[in-house]
Amino acid sequence: MKNCTICKKEFDEADERSDYAEAGEWLAGEVWQDEGELCPLCLENRARLVMMYCPEYNS
Repeated sequence: MKNCTICKKEFDEADERSDYAEAGEWLAGEVWQDEGELCPLCLENRARLVMMYCPEYNS
């Protein structure tokens, strides 16, 4: 179990991920370099926000 660096909730890295969380994982690894440090909910939220506000990643 790990603690999310954004919301501080405990999460299991082995839990199943939604499509948004998978997109958030990509962003965590390629853009923010914090892969493995965020819970699925924060990954989902990051992906949704990037889709809305960062068109450079929507190609």
